[in-house]
Amino acid sequence: MTQAVPTKTLKIDFVSDVVCPWCVVGLGGLETALAKLEGEGIGADIAFQPFELNPQIAPEGENIVEHIGRKYGATPEQSAANRAMIRERAADAWKDLKSSISGGSGFDMRMTDDSRIWNTFDAHRLLHWAHETAPDKQKALKQALFTAHFTENRNLTDAGVLTMAAEAAGLDRAEAGEVLASGRYAQDVRGAEDLWRSRGITSVPAVVVEGKYLISGGQPAAAFEEALRKIAAEV
Repeated sequence: MTQAVPTKTLKIDFVSDVVCPWCVVGLGGLETALAKLEGEGIGADIAFQPFELNPQIAPEGENIVEHIGRKYGATPEQSAANRAMIRERAADAWKDLKSSISGGSGFDMRMTDDSRIWNTFDAHRLLHWAHETAPDKQKALKQALFTAHFTENRNLTDAGVLTMAAEAAGLDRAEAGEVLASGRYAQDVRGAEDLWRSRGITSVPAVVVEGKYLISGGQPAAAFEEALRKIAAEV
């Protein structure tokens, strides 16, 4: 009789923002790596932690080309070239995953010169709510928010957009609306953001494994696979 391979479950905190394109790439790489490691008895319990790239952005958002130009000094041509490169990376990162956001052909990133960057605080409140009340659905909500922003170019400060994403993730839309209207979890999100900043997280995605191993950036699946295999052997 063949003995079953024992499963080692790694605790992973995925610190990220829902308007961060490299976070889409990084999550795809991480999920692809975990799918490959499953056969080796290595699994993961992923919690999505808040990080706001633009906490001071105005309620009406900002045009993406103007935003990238102001923040990084990029020309419109450089901005367009960067979007094209990330579009390819995102599609590739998700192409082998069976996911509601990949459609079997990779993540579909459709940002244009007319797209906007939004304040994401309310989105993070919903993600915190999901983790507190239905942790098994938090990842689906994260993916639905990625789709709303990068594929559908929707306004992430609009309660209707956010509650629709919650519903797509299998969460109760009416309760999601109540969370948004009440301001619930605002202090929890602020506290979590402060915590991760105090731990030295200044850019995302930041993948923190077992509370002490850091994998930074939108790494390809092979990099995640190698790092997670080494970590699993140590813990």
